[in-house]
Amino acid sequence: MKKKIILVILIVIIAIAVRFIVSSAGSYIKQHYGAKIIPPKVAVETIKEDNVTESFDAPGRVVSKYQVSIMARISGYLQKSYFKEGDYVKAGETLFLIEPLEYQNASNVAGANIQNIKAQLEYANKQLARAAELVKQDYIAKSRYDELLSNRDALRAQLKAAQSSYNDTNRNLSYTRVKAPVDGRIGIIDVTVGNYVTPSSGSLTTINSTNPIYVTFPLTAEDYAELSSIDKDANSKRKVELYFQNGTKYDLNGIQDFLDNKVDQSTGTVTMRATFQNPDNKLLHGEFVNVKLFANSKIKVPVVPLVAVQENQEGKYVYVIDNNGLPKLTYIKVQGQDGDNWIVKEGLKAGDKVIVEGILKVVPGSPVNIVSKEEMAKLDGKAKDNNSNTKKSKSKEK
Repeated sequence: MKKKIILVILIVIIAIAVRFIVSSAGSYIKQHYGAKIIPPKVAVETIKEDNVTESFDAPGRVVSKYQVSIMARISGYLQKSYFKEGDYVKAGETLFLIEPLEYQNASNVAGANIQNIKAQLEYANKQLARAAELVKQDYIAKSRYDELLSNRDALRAQLKAAQSSYNDTNRNLSYTRVKAPVDGRIGIIDVTVGNYVTPSSGSLTTINSTNPIYVTFPLTAEDYAELSSIDKDANSKRKVELYFQNGTKYDLNGIQDFLDNKVDQSTGTVTMRATFQNPDNKLLHGEFVNVKLFANSKIKVPVVPLVAVQENQEGKYVYVIDNNGLPKLTYIKVQGQDGDNWIVKEGLKAGDKVIVEGILKVVPGSPVNIVSKEEMAKLDGKAKDNNSNTKKSKSKEK
């Protein structure tokens, strides 16, 4: 029993001794070798304000200026189609032919009726002229003259009615040729040749105009207020750039020429619209794109070099040199680019010093050695030479 107690006491004493030795060794190493850790060399730049053109990014959607559903305006069998789905057509081109025979016959009958009434009217005018001479000489009664005058006037009225009927039949006849009301691209044919169509049959096909074309996009109420404040006029026309979903920029710039008269309560955004020329039909109705809207007036704001900004899951950040000369990780918000700089919205102010070179070796709160950009450039040059020499040596060894 006593041996076990002594063994336990020895183990405890040994554990305490080991812990003391490890702790002392750690302190010794930290005191004697920690001071030899060389702070990384970095270059810094002072944040300044610059006059920049502020831009606002937003998702957009391509919308045709004219979206027309082609409808039959008369009833009849669809006899012919003059285009293929997806064709580009000009305003006035014939798209469909509805069987015209019935309407041509009605037009012929109405035309013949006009000729009949004209013949009667010509005879009535002659009779009235003779009666006018006879009534002056009291050869016929005045009542007979009045009767002929009334008949002539009735025929005139009939001629006007017949002319209107003839015009109406010709109008219906013209509807047998269904024509494109605007320039644009034909969509899917909804009713094929051989079907009986009526004005209530629905759309035969659709035409979406392509040039010019609209792009609508929402701007947050906050961005809208800032934009209006910069330009001093909410109704200004502004330059807009368009980017496809793959990041490619569209060749032509657009003009923002319309904005809605209210803020959408469900999204908190203002709908805006830009007009783009689309001569090669690259933009298609319904396509989703990204737009960049530019203010007309410049504004003085802080800017930070692109090379100074890093990004992680929480957002963009920079290393700011604090009052103690130590780097401090600071998150920022940006509002687009201006050349080689980010436009700073939040997080930095003029006079702040940020690290622009040597960033990868920086540890927040740990000392750094601030040097000039020229010295950093020399260090980078030496590093490249060393890498090159190392590669050559390995190559020779092989």
